[in-house]
Amino acid sequence: MTGFSWDWQFALQILPQLLQGLQFTLEATFFGSLLAFVLGLVWAVIRLAEVPIFSQAIRLVVEFLRGTPLLLQLYFLFYVFPNYGITIPALQTGIIGLGLYYSAYASEVYRAGIEGVPRGQWEASLVLGLPLRRMWGRVVVPQAMRFATPVLGNFVISMFKESAILSTITVLEVIGQANIIGAATARYIEPFTLAGLIFLAISYPASRVIRLVEARLSG
Repeated sequence: MTGFSWDWQFALQILPQLLQGLQFTLEATFFGSLLAFVLGLVWAVIRLAEVPIFSQAIRLVVEFLRGTPLLLQLYFLFYVFPNYGITIPALQTGIIGLGLYYSAYASEVYRAGIEGVPRGQWEASLVLGLPLRRMWGRVVVPQAMRFATPVLGNFVISMFKESAILSTITVLEVIGQANIIGAATARYIEPFTLAGLIFLAISYPASRVIRLVEARLSG
């Protein structure tokens, strides 16, 4: 039963290894979010442009990404694609998987934000003869982002917590490191408790910041 008793010395000893895994967690979250937000905006603009072939294709991609589990998508990227000559390192696979998955949800947020821009703003831009690129960059997207920013911020927090799933494709992030420590020492309470506290220590303050931003934008 000693495996269920808390050992502070052991906990402090394994903490650096868990923090090393945190580096991969943060890396996956940052680059995954960047990919998701850029692709999400591309998906949203193409769909709103209603170009017959491209809009329908993007709609199908978005529905596929939203309708299938992230774990399944990661397995295909990491375990199935190499059979067809497409091999990507584990961390990069995780970033691509997270980015693609969340881009589908981000696209819906962008789309709602863009559709929420008052019609008068569109008409005024056309009357002023603003080039299409300037109209989107100076008028439409900034107003849409006012609505989208808090939601996208919550997506970042969700991605940070869901990055734990990357341990299933051999990424040694926080949970992956905790698994290794537990398997090597037959002690699981310390590594998994510390892993949970690490996630909590970052996600809770981040969620508070997002709420403050949301209140400021809506105020």
